[in-house]
Amino acid sequence: MTDEMKNNETQKPEQHAADQQAEEIFVENEQKPMAEDSSNIVPELEKKLEEAENRTLRLQADFDNYRRRVRLDAEAAEKYRAQSLISDLLPVLDNFERALAVEIEGEQAQSFKQGMDMVYRGLLEALKKEGLEPIEAKGKPFDPNFHQAVMQVEDNSMEPNSVVEEFQKGYVLKHRVIRPSMVKVNQ
Repeated sequence: MTDEMKNNETQKPEQHAADQQAEEIFVENEQKPMAEDSSNIVPELEKKLEEAENRTLRLQADFDNYRRRVRLDAEAAEKYRAQSLISDLLPVLDNFERALAVEIEGEQAQSFKQGMDMVYRGLLEALKKEGLEPIEAKGKPFDPNFHQAVMQVEDNSMEPNSVVEEFQKGYVLKHRVIRPSMVKVNQ
């Protein structure tokens, strides 16, 4: 392989396109008759050079945009890499909460419940490290971006359009709603 071929393979795409354009102009000019007026050739060559430069600038801008899109996609993928796993674990958290809410009697049952509570808190802490946060609902104003209204009631003791009760906890992962809270809303 010649040095020229090696250089062509390692050149940047923009440089390669510019070199190819220059070669085309050279071949075109070689094929023109020599009797043609040189005053016409110079403006024509300047015009072709300007077109080649514009094409090179557009290629560079396209490449920069592509590189930016790839970087943003990679950042988003890294930021939300745990979303699928966390979505699968949310029903497990719900089951833990229901199990821990049950009133039990007996010393052995109490120690079992205490062990379950420790596992639940450990799981919750690991998910918080990944960026999972529960959505505050009860007593807060209803927000359709964070809450899913499944019932409406009239309660004069609470403000209108506020959450009266939370049926299922909602969660946010790094400012993205993974699951909205299922709530009862005051009219």
